[in-house]
Amino acid sequence: MNPAAAPRMKRDAALAILARHVTDEIVVAVYQAAFDWMAMAPHDLDYVSVGAMGRASSHALGQALGRPEKRVLVFDGDGSLLMNLASLVTIANAAPANMIHLLFQNDCYEANGSHPIPGAGRVDFAAMARAAGYRTAVTVSDLEAFAVLAPRLVAAPGPAFAALTIEAGQPSPQDYAYIHSSEARERFRRAL
Repeated sequence: MNPAAAPRMKRDAALAILARHVTDEIVVAVYQAAFDWMAMAPHDLDYVSVGAMGRASSHALGQALGRPEKRVLVFDGDGSLLMNLASLVTIANAAPANMIHLLFQNDCYEANGSHPIPGAGRVDFAAMARAAGYRTAVTVSDLEAFAVLAPRLVAAPGPAFAALTIEAGQPSPQDYAYIHSSEARERFRRAL
């Protein structure tokens, strides 16, 4: 399906569905998804990597390989993933069974002025993940369908990928001071 033609979920609504199924997983989140997640479902295993655009998937892979007994969820952005497309092949090659890659696809660099990404409306990220060798890769644009898929996805053998076609929901506070703080790093380190 052409992502531009697809209906879109509100990001905060999709995250609220995920929050019902996340318990003790490591969550690697970037940019607005990170802020939304911290506002609705903060926990000590939140690894926030705002400021590392393009590196969420690589950071999540490191966590997944370093802690194979823990599930790792990455909340990536499409603009961010475009800056590190090679990570799809690297992740598929490493084949971490504990890693779930969720792409929040809004077809723009939301954190940087909402400028369109290259190929906006034409890029099929799930097809890229499948071609790279992910075990599972789907695109979801309907909130009800995502509500059914989410618990299976969180528990799926990885590497699994889901491109969630989204639009901004209610904005959460952007607490950059906390995200960049030693407190955030220490809290995660202790929990890990």
